[in-house]
Amino acid sequence: MTASARDEKIIRVDMSTLAVSVEPFPDEWSLLGGRALSARILASECDPTCDPLGPDNVLVFAPGVLAGTSAPTSGRISVGAKSPLTHGIKEANSGGNPGQHLTKLGYRAIVVTGKPEDAEARYGLEVDGSGARIVAADELRGRWNYAACEELAEVYPKQASFITCGPAGELQLAGASVACTDQDNRYPTRHAARGGLGAVMGAKCLKFIAIDPGKTKLRQAGDKKKFNELVKQFSRNYLAGPQPLSKGTASSVPVAQMLQTFPYKNRVEGQSPDAEQLDGARIHESFETRGGGMHNCLTGCIVQCSNVVHDAEGNYKTSALEFETITLLGSNCAVTSWEDVADLDRLCDEVGLDTIETGAALAVLMDAGEMNWGDVAGMKDAIEQIANGTDLGKMVGNGAAAVGHHTGHHRVPVVKGQAIPAWDPRPLKATGVTYATSPMGADHTAGLIINPGMPEDQMAQASQESQIKNAICDSSGFCQFIGPTVEQIRELYVAFEGRDVTQEEIVDYGWRCLADEWDFNRRAGFTDADDDLPDCMKQDAIGPAKVVFDVKREVIADARQRKSQLSDDFFSSAVLG
Repeated sequence: MTASARDEKIIRVDMSTLAVSVEPFPDEWSLLGGRALSARILASECDPTCDPLGPDNVLVFAPGVLAGTSAPTSGRISVGAKSPLTHGIKEANSGGNPGQHLTKLGYRAIVVTGKPEDAEARYGLEVDGSGARIVAADELRGRWNYAACEELAEVYPKQASFITCGPAGELQLAGASVACTDQDNRYPTRHAARGGLGAVMGAKCLKFIAIDPGKTKLRQAGDKKKFNELVKQFSRNYLAGPQPLSKGTASSVPVAQMLQTFPYKNRVEGQSPDAEQLDGARIHESFETRGGGMHNCLTGCIVQCSNVVHDAEGNYKTSALEFETITLLGSNCAVTSWEDVADLDRLCDEVGLDTIETGAALAVLMDAGEMNWGDVAGMKDAIEQIANGTDLGKMVGNGAAAVGHHTGHHRVPVVKGQAIPAWDPRPLKATGVTYATSPMGADHTAGLIINPGMPEDQMAQASQESQIKNAICDSSGFCQFIGPTVEQIRELYVAFEGRDVTQEEIVDYGWRCLADEWDFNRRAGFTDADDDLPDCMKQDAIGPAKVVFDVKREVIADARQRKSQLSDDFFSSAVLG
């Protein structure tokens, strides 16, 4: 069964004319989804030299290839555009139900171009079984994400999911995220956060997308019997395994602390003295007296790494208080309590902000002496000022590099303009190679390698292979946390498409995604000099071993060369390995 046999389509939205059209999804793109589909569309349709906030930028919403099927934890959606933060190509990935719902309706992508003449106008896009249409949404202008979704839930059926742009996106701030509602179609807590893509959505005056799947059923595979067998075996093997994320990603704090990659005070140290109170175990302990617990962010997820956090009175506060948020908004800013980080996380979700970028920006501000370390009240005030568009709010909302530019501070941990996430490139040097060479800039989801003792002569190949695997995974719709191998994805593609997909083809598929992205950045003006880490990572030593990022330039260059010979376990090792 080919893509055309499934009658799959692309929705095209021209915000300049407020016109919506639907066109067939090309047969030759049947294996393109998520990140790979976004990269292909941007490489061919978006001018890399355009103003990221102008009408010529192209905003893509692309569920993964397997979204909407019975494959477990496979319904993630990619959001892509030219980034207002890095000024290169960007893909940000989110859970929640919008990806599932779009593909069940037969839509493989939404492509948004142009922008209205009236910058104060707000619009929504409705998608359901009868088609897609633009509607006025001026009443939602400036509305925070939770309130916006509550109002949308009053209008649309219970089963509808939403993608929303918070006030940070409406103000076109480079740290703005795109919010998606969770499995219950209720809370806007799943964010395509990195790269400022919320600002692109805001620049196009698109406040929301409402997707009503109606009574649509799961997408069917070409070889249904084989596909179902593979799905059952995959699920059975995962559930029989150790399930390391059953207590959430915040349970990674002790490991990160041990590895010297739990940054403290704008990364001047690799460990926090408050690690015990920031440990995700404290969140898990709170469930017994406060309620809350672990849940799945999207229908069909069997990982269930997302936590639902309640306050001391047992009232809902936030969902998915992740390791990266606890690190960047917590330890990196010398915040001492996970409960304070939960408050900050809720504010970021409300305003529509990347918690990594926002935490890094606030830490630079503190390091420059313009805010006290651990000043939670000041941090909350700054985030609220982001929503209100004050001068301070705009500076912080535009990210760590913008704060560094404003303060003139020397320690600004960014790569290609994007803040370095929790996993530190000094003890994890192969991950640093990924940060330097990835088209995305500093993004751990592009190719994380947790191997602090790796020899330097292995780093280029390890980074390249990790980047290929992650590109394949982000294109499939799988969550990286379920740990599919490249071979498992390939076998599922074979059964789903009802045709052979060779190992060579699946590797070329991942490599082509990276090649499209690197080519976009080259045409946008990036050079080899941009494949580097900031001086603070090379000079500020951390840990007893006083490690810095000192990987040779030729090793970094090697990670972007023609595909190297693959390691023996490339196809069999899990994406997060």
